[in-house]
Amino acid sequence: MSEQHNKENAPINWVPAIMFAVTTLGVLTIVPWYGITYGYSTSAWVAYAVITWLTGMSITGGYHRLWSHNSYEAHPLLRIWYALWGAAALENTILHWSSGHRVHHRHVDDVELDPYSAKRGFWFSHMGWMLREYKSGIPNFDNVKNLMKDPIVMWQYKYYGPIVLVMNIGVPLALGFIFGDVWGMLLLAGLLRIVTTHHVTFFINSIAHKWGSQPYTDENTARDNAFFAFLTHGEGYHNYHHIFQTDYRNGIRWYHWDPTKWFIAACSWVGLTSNLRVVPDFKIERAKVKMQFKHAQEKLAKAENSEKWTVLLEKEYEEFREMLNEWTELQSERLDETRKHLREKWESAAIHTRFKELDYSLKMQSKRLQAMMAEARVA
Repeated sequence: MSEQHNKENAPINWVPAIMFAVTTLGVLTIVPWYGITYGYSTSAWVAYAVITWLTGMSITGGYHRLWSHNSYEAHPLLRIWYALWGAAALENTILHWSSGHRVHHRHVDDVELDPYSAKRGFWFSHMGWMLREYKSGIPNFDNVKNLMKDPIVMWQYKYYGPIVLVMNIGVPLALGFIFGDVWGMLLLAGLLRIVTTHHVTFFINSIAHKWGSQPYTDENTARDNAFFAFLTHGEGYHNYHHIFQTDYRNGIRWYHWDPTKWFIAACSWVGLTSNLRVVPDFKIERAKVKMQFKHAQEKLAKAENSEKWTVLLEKEYEEFREMLNEWTELQSERLDETRKHLREKWESAAIHTRFKELDYSLKMQSKRLQAMMAEARVA
């Protein structure tokens, strides 16, 4: 089914279409008019910034990493917090959002099945997919049966409408009365915040599948983009996320801007989160080295004295395969030890040391590949 065919047959999805039209028009007209005519108080701008952060974090930390990917566990108090501020983002219920996102990961880039496939164009992946009732966007809760057992998820699903009204009108209105700037709060902490939160979230579906690097995989369109990670609470490390979706982190280095990761980790210190899932370093390095081999093969084939480089590359690749085989064997041995309830033996045994050595060897091989490509001159 082509995109043109979809456009001709898919009826308009009136609820989101009207919502996006009204909120966008209001931000482009009423918000600047009121600011020029009356001005906004400092408290309204502070409320806008704080509530934008709360809603954004509830989408990235709650809707996305907690409920869509089960990358950690959260205390009921934090889950309620996520459910409330996630509803304030006006991006549908936890159930709808998570179901669509799981379909996206399972069928990424498939123009028939991916709800917001980047291969159907920037506009479609950004927000066009919501404006019509495309078949790929019809919700099917078969893939979120685990969430349907979560009482907080189902509470939000049942009372989504009233929660949305309270969080998007009631909260700004209450702040307006408290600080003496009702219209300023409604326009900034309410209207402007909704629109900016929408587009920041939508950047992940569109820009993070179009611009950036692919250090871990090129089997889909997802990209790592540090600039958009800054705008999206760390979600911009999207190439990593698409290959290691169960990791509670998106930015895996200490210097990667990922406030969602930092928030989840900080919550674990006070018992609000637990069982934070992390992908082993070896698996991460393995994915990077695989991509480096692919790039090296392409570049060195065009280099001067290509036969020499081909021999060196084949030698490196053979070493890489040997390391992968040994790592697989060690994993089996570790599982055997765990089954025998000999955890202490595993922690102190030579097998653990060998894992560390393999990690180091793989990192050194990555550096050698980088050096080879830097040294090779293209003919």
